Amino acid sequence: MPDPKNPQSDKSRRARSFGSYALFVLVLVAILLTMGGRGSKTLVLSQDLYEYFLYTGEIDSQKIEGATDINGEFKGGKEFTVRLLNLAEKASLYQQIKAQSPYQHVGSQALLQAVDGGWYTPELVRVISETKDPNGEHTAVALPSGGPARAEDQHGDRLFVRVVAKPEAEWRTAHPAEPVFFLPAASGTVWLEVEDVGDMGQVLSRLSTAGAQREQLFFDIRKDKGTTLRDSNTLLTNFLFMWVPWLLIFVVFLVFMRQMRNQGAAGGVMSFGRSRAQLYTKENHTNITFDDVAGADEAKEEVREVVEFLKNPGRFTRVGGRIPRGVLLVGAPGCGKTLLAKAIAGEAEVPFFSISGSDFVEMFVGVGASRVRDLFKQARESSPCIIFLDEIDAVGRRRGSGLGGGHDEREQTLNAILVEMDGFGTDEGIIVVAATNRPDVLDPALLRPGRFDREVVIDLPDVKGREEILKVHLKKVKVGADVVVSTVARSTPGYSGADLAAIINEAAIMAALQKKDEVSMEHLEEARDKVRYGRQKKSRKIEEEDRRITAYHEAGHAVLASVLPDVDDPHKVTIVPRGRALGSTMILPDKESYHMQRRKMLGQLAWAFGGRVSESVFCGDISAGAADDIRRATEIARAMVTELGMSDKIGPINYAERMGSDFLGTELMSGKWHSEETARLIDEEVERLLKEAYQTAERIVSENRASIEKVAQSLLVYETISGEEIVRLMKGAPVEGLRPAPALVKSGSTAEKATGASGASAPRTKPGELPGAPGLSPA
Repeated sequence: MPDPKNPQSDKSRRARSFGSYALFVLVLVAILLTMGGRGSKTLVLSQDLYEYFLYTGEIDSQKIEGATDINGEFKGGKEFTVRLLNLAEKASLYQQIKAQSPYQHVGSQALLQAVDGGWYTPELVRVISETKDPNGEHTAVALPSGGPARAEDQHGDRLFVRVVAKPEAEWRTAHPAEPVFFLPAASGTVWLEVEDVGDMGQVLSRLSTAGAQREQLFFDIRKDKGTTLRDSNTLLTNFLFMWVPWLLIFVVFLVFMRQMRNQGAAGGVMSFGRSRAQLYTKENHTNITFDDVAGADEAKEEVREVVEFLKNPGRFTRVGGRIPRGVLLVGAPGCGKTLLAKAIAGEAEVPFFSISGSDFVEMFVGVGASRVRDLFKQARESSPCIIFLDEIDAVGRRRGSGLGGGHDEREQTLNAILVEMDGFGTDEGIIVVAATNRPDVLDPALLRPGRFDREVVIDLPDVKGREEILKVHLKKVKVGADVVVSTVARSTPGYSGADLAAIINEAAIMAALQKKDEVSMEHLEEARDKVRYGRQKKSRKIEEEDRRITAYHEAGHAVLASVLPDVDDPHKVTIVPRGRALGSTMILPDKESYHMQRRKMLGQLAWAFGGRVSESVFCGDISAGAADDIRRATEIARAMVTELGMSDKIGPINYAERMGSDFLGTELMSGKWHSEETARLIDEEVERLLKEAYQTAERIVSENRASIEKVAQSLLVYETISGEEIVRLMKGAPVEGLRPAPALVKSGSTAEKATGASGASAPRTKPGELPGAPGLSPA
């Protein structure tokens, strides 16, 4: 027990305990070093020295052990060891060199006479060039360990020759005289070390003339090149490799156990159970305020009340108001949930804790719940304050779903959140702000009043909201005089705040790459299309026939959009490939529409078939370009019949198949709620709607053949035409006088072409967007 009168006694006792462990380890190492000094000495070679001794024949025996070590003895009995990282690559070469016959010593003149006399045939000449210290020797034991200061390095060459000795019967018949020097009686390959080499160049030339191959090897065996020998203690080496790892594990275990006693202290080994929330205060704020959030006025008002309550609580408590415990921000991705939370952190004059839902999940069971408790403990110490849980669906999914049980780590974390938000001992002054784009998967207990009292929905911005968002982001860039923000806002239906921010950024990048000083309207329009549909593919080579099919396909879409009264007018038509779409027709609404009536949806069906019908009439065949149009039209028709009650034969009954997941807490085996007979009626009604829409498209194309022909020809010339130009063409304007024509695109050139290759090459409907909503119609 620590001394209450001396609080430092416990710390000093722990310090002495740890110091004693360290002293024990040092004494043990010293003893082993002392004992190791009595062991035998083994020479540790570098790779240069080892190969030098191997090639010169100084090594008597060697053994490869493991993947990196070679142990052996020199001819004088001295042991050596060498460690090579590339041993696997050279092991076979080293074994081959060691297996060659021992060197026989011979003078250079005797060798040349024997070769000239025909007794021996040279096969390989090996020249070993060495750079060594002035007092260096060629034997392992005599190599210097220290050595005096040298005047200059010494260089030398040693010559080794591999010869083939002819059988005695052959050379005695051809040369009765005895050979200059004798080798073993048996014929075969013999290695010679040539001594007394005078003129090295002359000797090499004569041996090469006799048919010998030449091999040159260089070795730097100087001391300062890391190639000298050093003594190594065998016992110490064995100790280091065998016992030091266990000793280190023991020391780490002691430190770990010491830290476990202080796991509550910050930075301890066991601190993984503590919260990882990032704290923002008045001094450390996000620099983002409500002025930086646009297009979500109602959501700002909701959260502004929370900030106002924290700043002036007496104003509300005088009339009996209670601070809300939780605010849930719900909206599609990119609508500004996290940005709004940053604005709250920047506006609130109270501590702001920010953490992601995934930060609660760990591999250890119970860590998530521990972090929740620690987070709310810190929040109570800083009350009043705000806690922001980003992506709360990571831990807030409804319990009992899927195959997990009540012991599941996420369920325990959720239980801890529920208790901390509104449990038996819940404190006031803590507001939890959470964000998610999946409110349908959250547990009902999490959404009840008393926990998340408010659900703030942040929708995709309308035209006014998009204009305000664009103005906020345009403050950061230089804008040209031709930029009309309202036009850009009208041309971006269905874009989120993140999409609009990306448009401004892409436009600024385009202007910088073109060496412009400001962003123009042209940059904004190109960036708008690039963000949603991808970059233009101007380098693609297109055949003229393919360009013609694309032009008539898009012309059919454009003319039907102009003629059908319940379809918005076309804004732009292009045969320039972009992303997965190889051609597109963009239609823009004149005003914001929050209801999709049946006549508008029927118009969408007919408009979707305009491209396919135009191909059939003007090109004499149909292509795969209408695959995505057919898919979208089928989705609209099926939604009209099964979900929207727009079929008189089926009636106002929801027959849509369940789209939920069994692992989100929904009922199992409940995918279809109607009989086979009803399914047949649904298919018949969907088929009827699609066929009627196709017939409508055929009638309009037949009545407007001249207009479609003009629009298609204009696309072949200009590749992109605007909605105003389409109106002029339909009123009789000639193609040639529509605008100053560029050079005609020749067949096979790098045209900005677009044909509908398949449904996979066209952009899909965004999640949450009603099929058939205004936008691009890919070819």
